[in-house]
Amino acid sequence: MSATKQHDYHLVDPSPWPLMGSVSALMMAIGGVFTMHHTEWGKFVFYAGLIGVLLTATFWWSSVIKEAEGGDHTQVVQIHHRYGMILFIASEVMFFVAWFWAFFNSSLFPDASLGIATVTGGHWPPKGIEVLDPFHLPLVNTLILLLSGTTVTWAHHALIHGDRQGLKNGLISTIILGASFSCVQAYEYAHAGFHFAGNIYGSTFYMATGFHGFHVLIGTIFLTVCLLRAYKGQFTPRQHFGFEAAAWYWHFVDVVWLFLFITIYVWGSNFGAAAAAE
Repeated sequence: MSATKQHDYHLVDPSPWPLMGSVSALMMAIGGVFTMHHTEWGKFVFYAGLIGVLLTATFWWSSVIKEAEGGDHTQVVQIHHRYGMILFIASEVMFFVAWFWAFFNSSLFPDASLGIATVTGGHWPPKGIEVLDPFHLPLVNTLILLLSGTTVTWAHHALIHGDRQGLKNGLISTIILGASFSCVQAYEYAHAGFHFAGNIYGSTFYMATGFHGFHVLIGTIFLTVCLLRAYKGQFTPRQHFGFEAAAWYWHFVDVVWLFLFITIYVWGSNFGAAAAAE
């Protein structure tokens, strides 16, 4: 049989990173649980798993980059990469649907059947909760993310037209805006008048906005890697799916935040004010 490749698909070589990533993630989960139970060795297991996850991401990403530069990512393979990214984003949409569902279910039906009335008194937000002003820091963060969506689009168009300096400037601007968003949200959390535990409002608020903040952090790292690759000249106008996937992910993060801002911050605060006035 001939060893010559007779198809456009890429059959990956054996790799240790899937197994290492799975074991490391399991160690993080186990370590995190035992750390919450104030077990001394829990922190050691958690940080060992975290180091394993970071190493896995670094070396696995490097392997994918080498495959792309080696010509393994043909047009057919790139199409399948796009399908995979679309399905991943779709799964992320359903992930956030769960948190929106929890927020609306608790806010629209704060009754005894959910076990919420004893805490909320039948009101939403629960009595004593001082909601955040949506037109203060949340509005600032909304403007920051909307602006970051334009800068990452600027970088994408610059790459397509062969403007490498425009690509770098657009990515740098987007990364700075993403880091700014995270800093503003951290400040907002530090000065919020409610906590995660003790009430359903805090739980649903922090789970929805907190997971979005985590996605912003991941997206910022994603774009930082793209910036490093841009400086190495690894993207071309015809082959740059790594950057394109990062841009799709960032736009997804932008859209989710718009829904969070409109529903949890704006609608939630007005609904809370109306309930307090009753």
